[in-house]
Amino acid sequence: MDYIVYLLASFIAVMLVVTIHEFAHAFVAYKCGDPTAKFAGRMTLNPIKHFDLTGVLFFAVAGFGWAKPVPVNPNNFKNYKWGSFFTSIAGVAVNYLSAFLFYGLYMLVARFVAPVFAGKYMATFLVRLPFLAYSYSISFAVFNLLPFYPLDGFRMWDALDRKRGKALRFLRNYGYYILIGLIAINFLSQYVPFLGYINLLGYAMQYIGHYISVPITALWGWIFGI
Repeated sequence: MDYIVYLLASFIAVMLVVTIHEFAHAFVAYKCGDPTAKFAGRMTLNPIKHFDLTGVLFFAVAGFGWAKPVPVNPNNFKNYKWGSFFTSIAGVAVNYLSAFLFYGLYMLVARFVAPVFAGKYMATFLVRLPFLAYSYSISFAVFNLLPFYPLDGFRMWDALDRKRGKALRFLRNYGYYILIGLIAINFLSQYVPFLGYINLLGYAMQYIGHYISVPITALWGWIFGI
């Protein structure tokens, strides 16, 4: 039963995180002059519109994944460079900001709400949901900052680098395959120990995630007097 509670909390947390992320892309794109996502019905907080089964399963198994990409036509932006950049960074920025809120909610629930519930499973669910939403928000932000096509990190680089150097062209052509390889190594390292030494994605997710989460835990720890 504990595992079922975990899966339910995990699924809801994933849907919250990816929905906020994709909505942010669509909303900022619209504000920058591109209505493509809005006309496609993607400027919404309805999670069904953003659902991608494979990406959600990866989230549940590996702690990071993806949603259905929001359609964007950068030619509609009032300013091509900055419209592209702000639309690309919007999802990551919103995930990081929401991580602050989710962690605060987790602290609040864990200390004041969950103890009121006599039912063990309800209390567990109420604590796990905001914590997983916080954890997935951090993971999603870090994962999308990686400079591999088609992630947001690549799109930010692409927006700012108008010279289109060799490195950028290489990552546009091969970034997807590199990313799949990194994901595969990260997953297989759980079963093949020596792959842990070359698990670059795992190291990036762990260390970058740790450092960017420090301000969040420090702030709420100070607020709650911990």
